[in-house]
Amino acid sequence: MKIQQLIASIGLGGSVYKDLAAIKQGAEPDGPLLYKGKPVTKGFSRIVQPGTSVSIQMVLEDGSIAIGDCTQVILVGIAGREDIFDPGELKEQIEGPITARLLGQDVRRFRDLAEEMDAFLINGKRMHSALRYGLSQALLDAAAQARRLTMAEVIAEEWGLTPRTEKLPILAGALRLDWAQHDRMILKRADVLPHTPFLSVRDHVGERGELLQAYIDRLAARINEIRDADYFPRIHIDLYGTLGELFNNKPIEIADYIADLGGRIAPFPLLVESPVVASTRQEQAAIYRAIRARLSEIGSDTQLVIDEWANTLDDIKALAEAGALQNVQIKTPDMGGITNTIEALNYCREHGIGAGLGGSANETDISARVTAHLGLACGASMMSTKPGQGGDEGWMILVNEMERTLARIRARDKA
Repeated sequence: MKIQQLIASIGLGGSVYKDLAAIKQGAEPDGPLLYKGKPVTKGFSRIVQPGTSVSIQMVLEDGSIAIGDCTQVILVGIAGREDIFDPGELKEQIEGPITARLLGQDVRRFRDLAEEMDAFLINGKRMHSALRYGLSQALLDAAAQARRLTMAEVIAEEWGLTPRTEKLPILAGALRLDWAQHDRMILKRADVLPHTPFLSVRDHVGERGELLQAYIDRLAARINEIRDADYFPRIHIDLYGTLGELFNNKPIEIADYIADLGGRIAPFPLLVESPVVASTRQEQAAIYRAIRARLSEIGSDTQLVIDEWANTLDDIKALAEAGALQNVQIKTPDMGGITNTIEALNYCREHGIGAGLGGSANETDISARVTAHLGLACGASMMSTKPGQGGDEGWMILVNEMERTLARIRARDKA
């Protein structure tokens, strides 16, 4: 089955871009979302601006159409991440050199073609990670349609994997101030919750850590108040480096504070993502290793999750080899082509590392559905809801795509 045409269109992302550097430099909040002041990160015209996407439609010779969406995370341009992409530039590249390379190519074999395109150079430069991400989604969809398989089965066959037979645990997101959203996640029995973002020491954590402690106390009380008796979710919070700022990157003080949070939320297990965002990957590894050692020393079972500085497969391997990696949030847009995400998931499974298959609220329904297939094929530890920050919608998209896929595989096996 060969490619006859590539069609590109510019669309929306599921959320926004945020200039984290400007926020951390003290930008004044302007309501629950926006900030006053000027942006400081390259590519931003304001501190918070709409997310964008570029959709790739790949027309095959039988008239079927495979789709992939180029997207990027909310916090671009930090911790080794690429700057915001220019949608118009990506569209030109799809319709120009990428089309010239792919017309007439057979799509039945996904891995070889996807890996080739992940390394493809335009004017001597590697393509933006967002473009590599969307293009690989379309190639996987095309291979699945050509072979009359699910995308999960294509991945499993080409990497020699056994797909999961049940849906994966879901990390359901809820915004910090939206307690109705928290209630819905609890009532729906989210496996993990609430992935709430804490971006600012001043506004979200507190100059003595008191705001975050109060949030954890309220969350624990609310879960106990309305949960089913047999429901014991894992708790996951995302701190965006704020504890490093609060405690001047001192591992013992950071670990002791994290252990206190774990005690407050007990008996529910706690995962703390990005308590520190260091200035280099090496520094990140050293601080995380020290925090883990202190948590072990004081008998805390609270676990750490690294996100920033774990942008690529090489990053993940380097952090693991440095003894810093307990759990990782694999952000699919940062990884570029989805073959890199597959390799990262396989690496984490083989090395006993918790692999949260995430991405961004700034993605689309298309990229979220493809991610569901990656998780089923490779066995992620859990998956984060996306796109958007409503919680329910992203959760629905992931769960329904997994259940549809599993039902198709079971029906085929029965037949």
